[in-house]
Amino acid sequence: MQSYLVFQLYAPLVSWGDQAVGQERPGTDHPSRSALLGLIGAALGLKRDDDAGQAALAADCHFGTRLYAPGLTLRDFHTVQVPASSKKVQSLYTRRDELSGPKARLGTLLSFRSYQQDSFSVAALWLENTSRPPQWTLDTICQALQQPHFPLYLGRKSCPPALPLNPQALQADSLQTALDQYQPAEAMQHLLRRNQPARDYWEYSDHIGMQGRETHRVPRHDQPLNRRRWQFSSREEYVALVKGEADVPE
Repeated sequence: MQSYLVFQLYAPLVSWGDQAVGQERPGTDHPSRSALLGLIGAALGLKRDDDAGQAALAADCHFGTRLYAPGLTLRDFHTVQVPASSKKVQSLYTRRDELSGPKARLGTLLSFRSYQQDSFSVAALWLENTSRPPQWTLDTICQALQQPHFPLYLGRKSCPPALPLNPQALQADSLQTALDQYQPAEAMQHLLRRNQPARDYWEYSDHIGMQGRETHRVPRHDQPLNRRRWQFSSREEYVALVKGEADVPE
């Protein structure tokens, strides 16, 4: 039996970022590994510049997700102004700070960013590290998700959760069983009763009982290498339909 911490992710807008090039900031319809690690890190109070803590979290935490409702894609046009860096100024905390000073200059960046509207998914977390005991426990993470140290958001700061994450600690013989056993909030029960296939996504592990279930595998560029420099590497993600005989939606 494997221990899992299962929680729900719902908001009017979510943004699960994909590999970005130039001014286009695309997204996917289900949570990325980097977004889930960021969510857990924020709940635990890990800062972005804590390289050791971020590396330990990425090494310990592993995820599987079930996508019940991908939602509709929204492509938004963004205009962002970034203040010029200065060795004399260490931190700018407000917009007034950015605009103050006789030589204040703001560089304007244009980009297109993708969001999913009315998306609902469930994530399962398990702890696994072959070189040392995990630094955190599932109970610690569960308490942090209920009383987070930093505000939580689903991909971007403009996407706060619309419902509590409702974390539940479960014992199951496979990831699929853990996701089947999870009871989302009553407000989301109607999505579980829809006669449409859900999709499971997971990372490879010898211990979660999902061998041979995948319909296909896809590359994801969402394994964090350095949070401060926004560096990521590739990994392989496994995909399977939960029920029904329909093809996996595009």
